[in-house]
Amino acid sequence: MSLRLLYATLTGLVLAGIVHIAAVMAIPRLAEADAVSRTQASESLDHPQPIYTLSTGEVPSPPEAWLPIPDPAVAVGVCAYDLSDGPMRVSSRTSALPLSLAAHGRHGAFYAVTDQAAVRGALDLVIMTRAQFDQALADDDENEPSRDVRIVAPDVRGFVVARVIAGLPSQRPGANEAVRAISCTTDAPADETGRK
Repeated sequence: MSLRLLYATLTGLVLAGIVHIAAVMAIPRLAEADAVSRTQASESLDHPQPIYTLSTGEVPSPPEAWLPIPDPAVAVGVCAYDLSDGPMRVSSRTSALPLSLAAHGRHGAFYAVTDQAAVRGALDLVIMTRAQFDQALADDDENEPSRDVRIVAPDVRGFVVARVIAGLPSQRPGANEAVRAISCTTDAPADETGRK
């Protein structure tokens, strides 16, 4: 009798473990409001959508609906992209405030860069599909190499998170402005630019 009870208990525990693991693994696929979906509103903007704006003087930080508890010294903005419209270009000028850009797809971050990679004070990150990347390489001028940081995205849709750190309270307005000053645009495909 006790051997049957032990066998039934172990079988139940194994089945419960399998169901638990399957449920946890299915959550990202079944979630309706994942990060990629939440950022789609910023696809039509030519600058990052502010996600977390630092409080400045009398202006408190706005409440955030979907971010985890944000760092009170980091301004955050997001640019969504759809590479079927063309490569996504994220351009920024460097300043005294540290800046980072992180590209995310459906399965998490796949590339991150800081302002330390800037060339002559400018940081140009171009996210593209493999076909767009191959076309860009074919179109490159050997005498004038591109200064863009080109990244092949694993997914057609995703978003770029821009973060600017304000080390001092007096730098908070500058951090908010630095996020707003970043440019997020869709590059026209090469065959369209050739027709113009």
